[in-house]
Amino acid sequence: MTRSYDVVVIGTGPGGYETAIRATQLGFKTAVIEKNKLGGVCLNVGCIPTKALLKSAELMAYAGHLSDYGLALEGAITPDFPKVIQRSRGIAGKMNRGIRFLMKKNSIDVIRGHAKVLRGGRISVEPSVDMDGKKVGTRQTVTAKHIILATGARARAIPPLPVDGSNIIDYRGAMLQSTRPTRLVIAGAGAIGVEFAYFYHHMGTRVTLVELLDRIVPVEDADVSRELQRSFRKAGITVMTGAAVSHVDTGSTPLKVTIKTGSSTRVVEADQVLSAVGVTGNIENLGLEALGIRTDRGFIVADEFGRTSASGVYAIGDVAGPPWLAHKASHEGIVCVEKIAGKDARPLNKKNVPGCTYCQPQIASVGYTETQAKEAGYEVKVGKFPFSASGKASAAGHAGGFVKIIYDGKYGELLGCHIIGHDATELIAEAVAARELETTYHEILETMHPHPTLSEAVLEATRAAFGIPINT
Repeated sequence: MTRSYDVVVIGTGPGGYETAIRATQLGFKTAVIEKNKLGGVCLNVGCIPTKALLKSAELMAYAGHLSDYGLALEGAITPDFPKVIQRSRGIAGKMNRGIRFLMKKNSIDVIRGHAKVLRGGRISVEPSVDMDGKKVGTRQTVTAKHIILATGARARAIPPLPVDGSNIIDYRGAMLQSTRPTRLVIAGAGAIGVEFAYFYHHMGTRVTLVELLDRIVPVEDADVSRELQRSFRKAGITVMTGAAVSHVDTGSTPLKVTIKTGSSTRVVEADQVLSAVGVTGNIENLGLEALGIRTDRGFIVADEFGRTSASGVYAIGDVAGPPWLAHKASHEGIVCVEKIAGKDARPLNKKNVPGCTYCQPQIASVGYTETQAKEAGYEVKVGKFPFSASGKASAAGHAGGFVKIIYDGKYGELLGCHIIGHDATELIAEAVAARELETTYHEILETMHPHPTLSEAVLEATRAAFGIPINT
């Protein structure tokens, strides 16, 4: 007997499982289909376990500066790399069990296997093999009135960097391997590249970070990019911008990595190369072609409510294109299913999606960069407040970085906020809420920020933007 549902979500990353929960809350009979592990990339080999790795790296960085806090420790602290990885995997396992609990709590059927969408609202499911090599699922067919694709994305492959899992690795390999390379070249200095650069550097690896564009974390405000680059170089990470890995000689030991910068080339020796040059959507073998579902450059084309070109089929999250962020996927999914339910759903405003990078110093941003605001025709007022002037930051030993805030000079609307510093990712939500509410500088100035906190920097940057600085 074929099981029938109101909503079937294919993929159980944050976008998929949260969408499924919201669907049940709205009264829909719901199922999820997962070919790998519940929680998707984010919970198993992405957001959560990488934060565990980065915490270990942060503690190693602390250990090198204990004397700055008036503390002394006899003997050297050294990382036990396999145990660092093991701790990360344990946390991922705990979160995976949490998703299973949520599915049961919300009466959501969990179907294991690889899903393919057929005509007439049918979905065929075939057995698959998960990341642990375990065969999961049985052959079956289910039907649904509404099918939501939340299949995510994976590391993008480019010809100079064919991932083989040993010499050339992607983020999964970088996260799961239990042997630490002595020398590592990282191709790509977006969020993934800089996070792993920070992690491996503090584990004791000599890291070379290579970025094709003229600055690292190029989607961020230029001032933020410069600050992170300065911090990385000061720490001892080799940073090469305007450069690209053009060839890796995997037949030599160590590897010979050719890096091209303009008209010149340089050969660097490494034990491994990490390819962090972007992602591509998981769109293969989903039945998209037969249904006439449009794709563009490796991603499914969907409208502001997740609707694809095939009636009754929707796409959310990474598979539907950038920004490739877990919280954006969750928000899109909830908007999508609320629209299906006939709610007055409001489309996602991509300018209000916060971006977060979790190396140290952390980076968090929302809205326009200074350059983007000027290009959009705004007359801008810009304020900066350095954490070196923050009592809380100095007391915590994290006086590097700043808050940069951008306002429209005509109406005072908050256009963008860019933070680099310790716990920057914990500070950005205030600016996101302010953007969502179309807040002006008046409301920020009238909002009492507790002292001493890092959050005061948002207030101080706002004061600076309008020529009334207090603490700088």
